[in-house]
Amino acid sequence: MNKLRVGVIGLGSWGMCHLEAFRCLPQVEIVAVCDNRPERRELAEQRFPQAAVYASYEELLSRDDLDLVSVVTYEKEHLAPTLAALASGKHVIVEKPVSTLPEEARRMFDAARIAGRHVLPGHLLRFDPRYAEIKRRITDGGVGKPVSMFFKRSREHSLFETYKRTHTVYELSVHDLDLAIWYAGSRVVSVRAQGCYIEGVEAPEVLWSTLVFENGAIAVLHSNWMTPDAAGIAIVDQVEVIGTEGVAHFETSGSGLQVWNDGGRRTTEFAIHHEFNGKVYGALRDQLGYIADGLLAGGQGLDYLSFDDAIHGSEVAAAIVEACATGREVSVAGTPSDSQYRRE
Repeated sequence: MNKLRVGVIGLGSWGMCHLEAFRCLPQVEIVAVCDNRPERRELAEQRFPQAAVYASYEELLSRDDLDLVSVVTYEKEHLAPTLAALASGKHVIVEKPVSTLPEEARRMFDAARIAGRHVLPGHLLRFDPRYAEIKRRITDGGVGKPVSMFFKRSREHSLFETYKRTHTVYELSVHDLDLAIWYAGSRVVSVRAQGCYIEGVEAPEVLWSTLVFENGAIAVLHSNWMTPDAAGIAIVDQVEVIGTEGVAHFETSGSGLQVWNDGGRRTTEFAIHHEFNGKVYGALRDQLGYIADGLLAGGQGLDYLSFDDAIHGSEVAAAIVEACATGREVSVAGTPSDSQYRRE
């Protein structure tokens, strides 16, 4: 059996999740990993002894036995390793957001085109069956053409201490930007946004964004870091899509497993990345398996993940940051929808 040989750049918590998911894919061989933090390299050596461990991505990319690299570094540090990986002949998965600057996202796409390699965005919610089912219902007419969309994404307040390094649109709203663009099948022409800055740092704890699409659809995105930790609910997400033929809706906090004990209430998220009996399940594994299968088949069938959508998402995110700072409606660069960056 031919195997796809992979490497991972960045060994934070999500980079380790990539490794756990790759390890459970029979068509994948983990070859090399890297991180500039000694303690993360030591952890990788313990948990993934089959992989060569490096302190820099330059060392990792010097290998000629890698087919695919996951770039799972900090949000503002995706460009350099992605360009270097493409230039060295590797395919690349770039975690979301692909970049906090639209021009960097375009450079990634151009570099992939020149190198003849694939650069793929980490839009894993397209592989969560709940979100994917909404897209199917839009496509098959069960919901019809979206007219109005609402997305909510709430996380525990303690996480803000870590993720306030980047504007909330890039940490939370990025997921819903991709879903809104995917569902609408259209491009955003203007945005309005309002943030609540409780600590007074660059990232708002609460962010509301309104998107207007070329085809007339409207989407409202609500992202916040305000769920009390003591509530024991790690993920509070909601989506409602009102279409011309019906409505699709789900909300996560009241569903699934809850454990109540003297320590309070705790919930377990199964849909994204869950380990059980030494194996992992969820949207991340399904996404990486889809990519591996596509690359092993010569790059066929990878259009479910659109880097053009990722570029447009970065354009919309930049407009949201501006609208949030100025209080004005902001037009979105990169429209109309016949973008030169769409892969035919």
